[in-house]
Amino acid sequence: MTAASFDLFGTLVTASTPDDPAAAVARELRDRGVAVPEAWATTYRTPHVDTPDGAETPLPAHVAAALRSRGFEASDTVVRHAVVAAFDPDVRRVEGVDAALQAARERGPVGLCSNCSVPELVPRTLVRADLRGTFDAVVTSAACGFRKPHPRPFETVAADLGVDPSALVHVGDDPETDGGIEALGGRFVDATETPLSTLGDRLGGEP
Repeated sequence: MTAASFDLFGTLVTASTPDDPAAAVARELRDRGVAVPEAWATTYRTPHVDTPDGAETPLPAHVAAALRSRGFEASDTVVRHAVVAAFDPDVRRVEGVDAALQAARERGPVGLCSNCSVPELVPRTLVRADLRGTFDAVVTSAACGFRKPHPRPFETVAADLGVDPSALVHVGDDPETDGGIEALGGRFVDATETPLSTLGDRLGGEP
């Protein structure tokens, strides 16, 4: 059985992101009564959580650790709400999404495998792109703990789809991250080279 997974941002949708993430997070923290240290931009860009190679630190955990590193405190709930608000996106579907998903579904189960450190961003994006309920499995780096190209996200989405990773075709726009499926024997399709509207020709298997 063939299964397909898709990257989200840059592959199926375009989504707005803050021009200055540190400033956007600081604004949302202040709006919730949280004081932000001076030189916040530098503090925000500095790692504060030790993680293994390839591991994902959810952005709220990073922000909370950054505040604590300068002697500032805020509840986890407030920090999470501030981060989610700072990254609230405007979303547009990429041309050919419907055709690509239909072609994949004709060949087997379909999953989503996305690098995303912001809680709620992927489900919110799926709702706004009218893609909620489309996928048989949804895996994010924040939830599984590792970022593509680490094997864990691919292994997780393959297991959720009921296939071995070697039977997975992953469609994405970044060969360095999405191409990590090839280390597990699966196949990578570069969405920057293959239009989504013609994806069926690259998926293999019987429609």
